[in-house]
Amino acid sequence: MRELSVVGVRVELPSNQPIVLLREVEGDRYLPIWIGAVEATAIAYEQQGVKPARPLTHDLLRDVLAALQAPLRAVEITDLKENVFYADLLIGDGVRVSARPSDSIALALRVGAPIRCAEQVLSEAGIVIPDEQEDEVEKFREFLEQVRPEDFAG
Repeated sequence: MRELSVVGVRVELPSNQPIVLLREVEGDRYLPIWIGAVEATAIAYEQQGVKPARPLTHDLLRDVLAALQAPLRAVEITDLKENVFYADLLIGDGVRVSARPSDSIALALRVGAPIRCAEQVLSEAGIVIPDEQEDEVEKFREFLEQVRPEDFAG
């Protein structure tokens, strides 16, 4: 397993499909995962420090885990089958629960849990961005600073 950090979310044009972009902490590969608008909003809210008046689903799950004293230890992106990513939540002392990567990432950001990815998934779906394209990544980061979570609403 390789640890990843969340670069952010954006909308892929012309399809208007949100993407979460992850990057290896100790490496040069990026992992783009197409996600739903609700999950993109949840990730963007957390990254931007937006606190909704009422808890979102990912906030609720964070609070339930805390109330049960079952901390989220890590998120693991475990597999890629037919262009569908699979992930597990590692909870408490060895409990493993299957979850969508987008939900897992939104929850991990809320509790500060590490996000890891299987080497086979990174080998298959990871991309290396050449140095001359690093400015595109910087533009993406600038976009993330400007975008509002409402931009992902249907």
